[in-house]
Amino acid sequence: AVLTPAPVPAPAPSAPRPQLDTRLSFDRFVAGPCNRVALNAARALAEPGAPRFSPLFLHAATGLGKTHLLHAIGHAFLRHQPDAQVLFMSAERFMFDFVQAMRGRDTFAFKQRLRAADLLMIDDLQFIAGKDATQEEFFHTVNEVMAAGKRLAIAADRHPQALDGVEPRLVSRLGMGLIADIRAPDADLRHAIVARKADDLEAIVPADVLDLLASRITGSIRELEGALNRVVAYAQLTGDAVTLDFATATLGDQLRGHARRVTIDEIQKLVSQHFELKPLDLVSARRARAVARPRQIAMYLAKRLTTRSLPEIGRKFGGRDHSTVIHAVRRVEQLRDSDRDVDNAVRVLLRELEG
Repeated sequence: AVLTPAPVPAPAPSAPRPQLDTRLSFDRFVAGPCNRVALNAARALAEPGAPRFSPLFLHAATGLGKTHLLHAIGHAFLRHQPDAQVLFMSAERFMFDFVQAMRGRDTFAFKQRLRAADLLMIDDLQFIAGKDATQEEFFHTVNEVMAAGKRLAIAADRHPQALDGVEPRLVSRLGMGLIADIRAPDADLRHAIVARKADDLEAIVPADVLDLLASRITGSIRELEGALNRVVAYAQLTGDAVTLDFATATLGDQLRGHARRVTIDEIQKLVSQHFELKPLDLVSARRARAVARPRQIAMYLAKRLTTRSLPEIGRKFGGRDHSTVIHAVRRVEQLRDSDRDVDNAVRVLLRELEG
């Protein structure tokens, strides 16, 4: 008789890897006072061993780094435990999958998939507001994950207590762990973020262009990085160098939308105070360096921060010609690269004028 070998059972399919963006790691997250607590909490949740807290609830306005931290938690956790089950999804995806499971009469599989996760991450939780059936299922999921001592990370655009349309019992559960907010970045952090992004793009971006972006685009980090992407892409497509004028022209409408209206009179007043001069000195005929240099800086700021034409700027500085304004702007641009005192003075004045 011929013996037929017993069939070898097929290996059980491994769980699909989470859809994590490889670019969004802790190493790529630029830290500052506005996000340090959230960053440290995210790192702590990803550490091996029993979690110190769960859930972690991150809240911030759009584009400030919540999703980045969720992805970073997933990457770090998998690095410590490569075989762990990690599940990342948006609240909208949670709702969609749950509705599909109900329609297909297969809610058991849906529940098992979520509750089998060693790390479950839900983004944009605010979208379940008013969805009673989804909230019911999410409440039980949170309870199961917490009871099993597993990790849960959630992000939303507001504090749990401010989630209108979310059941109080769910709000209470979400507040049992650690709640950390991310505030809008200050000027120094925005500059560090856009400088890091320029390095990632391997692009040569002058300091004054980085200053322009960091000082004028003050809300969303996503918008800030998008503005830099646009400038670099346009430069590559046109073959032009990235300069202050090029960036200003490329981002015209976007910059105007963020601009606070600054007047030349305001600039002259602040510059004269900074250099301990009289406002009349800036419009006088005096050519002493102690007056001429602040006057050039004031012209540079007027060109950068106002929509006034070169002849208009010249007239506001004692009836000077537009070519004098051009020379002043170019001279200050050169000095910012070589003279630390001039660069620091310009930075201070920009922060005060645009703050």
